[in-house]
Amino acid sequence: LASPCAAHPRARAMPKQRWVPKDPSKPPKPEREPKRAKEDWRASLEEFRNDWPPLPDEASTSNKDYYFNSYAHFGIHEDMLKDQVRTGSYMKAILGSKHLFAGKTVLDVGSGTGILCLFAAKAGAKRCIGIECSDIADYATEIAEKNGYSEVITYIRGKVEEVQLPVAEVDIIISEWMGYFLIYESMLDSVLFARDKWLRRDGHLFPDHARLHVAAAEDADYKEEKVGFWSHVWGFDFSPMEKMVIQEPLSDIVDEAAIVTASKCVLELDLRTCRREDLDFLVPYSLHVQRKDFLYALVVWFDVSFRAASPPVVLTTAPGKPATHWKQTVLYLDE
Repeated sequence: LASPCAAHPRARAMPKQRWVPKDPSKPPKPEREPKRAKEDWRASLEEFRNDWPPLPDEASTSNKDYYFNSYAHFGIHEDMLKDQVRTGSYMKAILGSKHLFAGKTVLDVGSGTGILCLFAAKAGAKRCIGIECSDIADYATEIAEKNGYSEVITYIRGKVEEVQLPVAEVDIIISEWMGYFLIYESMLDSVLFARDKWLRRDGHLFPDHARLHVAAAEDADYKEEKVGFWSHVWGFDFSPMEKMVIQEPLSDIVDEAAIVTASKCVLELDLRTCRREDLDFLVPYSLHVQRKDFLYALVVWFDVSFRAASPPVVLTTAPGKPATHWKQTVLYLDE
């Protein structure tokens, strides 16, 4: 599995006829290498990495600033605040755990407009500290004042790894850190840094567990629309683009009826104990086919749990569940 990058109404029509006679005028495809035995596929993580081009320099100032400044645009925050599953799950977990928050010091990693700090303050927290790297922190400060929490909520502008807190430790860390594919462009690295530096020994994280799931799907029509499109563009053959398109993960809503296999959990994280190294993973897995059909793509989704909450709360992005702004991640197979 490799980390990825608009909702589409997928009609579940019968698959189109995909098999056509071979064109004798076309040169034959090069012969493939013989299939390797199953035991040969247990490649190391280093071997897996060597097959991929290098990523952009993560230490680049321009690269980091572009990422953080993108969160200064109000449209991103509007989408997240309107996400009923996302925001509602945090509200339920925090406000349902007033016995944990009352009189406590809370840290919000990547606080954005401050909705999680507001929930924590409403739950009775004595002090809420939000760390936010983008300009939106200035607006979050005004929002806290407008809602009567200026004495409780404080925002610190900067990167988690660089700022200084006005306290030596915190009782609870809250963060909406999840990215597409759970860990793509996520803030989990920063949450783990904050945990190790500031969270007291018996403190809590909201959420405190995360799982990544995969299943296979039949999706012939949509694959033809997204990939087959390049075979004929305004009267020209753009098929060389197909190779690149097939490698790019797609964020989309997947119809539960398209899922052909049972799902498999390929990554499980306990945020109280996991390490940064655990986020770079290679795992063998198998999928149990539940009906006779074609398999055109792998579908990946995640869920996070607030097990410390009372009662526990689960935020899921699974197919067939209420949609979120994360949607699901679709990885098309080349065959």
